[in-house]
Amino acid sequence: MTFLQITWFLLIGILLIGYAILDGFDLGVGIWHLFTKKDRDRRIFLNAIGPVWDGNEVWLLTGGGAIFAAFPMVYATVFSGFYLALMLVLFGLIFRAVSLEFRSKLEDEKWRRKWDIAFSVGSMVPALLYGVAIGNLMRGIPLDSAGQYTGSFFTLLNPYALIIGLLGFAMFATQGALYLVLKTEDELNETVRGWAQLAWKAYVALFVLATTVTWVFQSQLINNFLARPVLWLIPAVTAGSLFLIWYFSVKAKDKSAFVASSISIAGLMGMVGAGIFPNLVPAINKPEWSLTIANSSSQLTLWVMLVIALFGMPVVVGYTIFVYRIFKGKVDLEKSIY
Repeated sequence: MTFLQITWFLLIGILLIGYAILDGFDLGVGIWHLFTKKDRDRRIFLNAIGPVWDGNEVWLLTGGGAIFAAFPMVYATVFSGFYLALMLVLFGLIFRAVSLEFRSKLEDEKWRRKWDIAFSVGSMVPALLYGVAIGNLMRGIPLDSAGQYTGSFFTLLNPYALIIGLLGFAMFATQGALYLVLKTEDELNETVRGWAQLAWKAYVALFVLATTVTWVFQSQLINNFLARPVLWLIPAVTAGSLFLIWYFSVKAKDKSAFVASSISIAGLMGMVGAGIFPNLVPAINKPEWSLTIANSSSQLTLWVMLVIALFGMPVVVGYTIFVYRIFKGKVDLEKSIY
């Protein structure tokens, strides 16, 4: 392993964490979208994410592009092996985007209802399948000696990956509800606070379940933590942030609760990275066939990409900060775009 390989492992991790935190609340809002029956409330939900959702997805595009450039073998294996799952995610994201734009084009209840369903389903499917994909990478997938995926779509739907998928779903639901707490007022605000508490309970329960199952059945992940005791800080911070979500919510410190939720997401992603390192795609059948940061990259490519990242990353971060500062505060339907 070289400095560049480790650096790019961390950079891609940062991009994916940024996406999970930012688009996480977008997906979470979509999960809750059908739980309210009033058209006005649904418009508030859409306008809460309307100015920022497309910018949030830039983090996913940047992360995917970074994997393609820095670790092309990983990109080829994951995008071919997870093809059907990724197509479902892509269709979900397309339906979300189209729903946001088309819903308000007609003053017709049936028209809006159809797009509401499309928006919510288009949010739920990626929210679940992202976690399923992460679960499979934690567990390992069947590869051949050339690093090609040898399983099927249904191989990915194993019990462990589904548990991680449900954990991710609850995580996004919590993030989305806490974001809505920041953007709503009055009766609707009280409603979404209740949703946040409900989602938080599911989030904690599934975190405990996933941690227990990982400890019992995924010894290769635990061995990385046992070999490097300093890594135990990551799950400690994650568990602490889960507690702080509840604490700050009870104290009505809404921004702090949202920050705590974001830290918990970063912690979970950090636990995954620490657990599989230096692998990028572990092989469950033969560990020596795993795709690692050492056998999936070119030094020249990593140098060129690092130079590009030094200019590109500040632009992405700066744009994100700028947009959120402009559109901070509660949703005002008189100035709405949807």
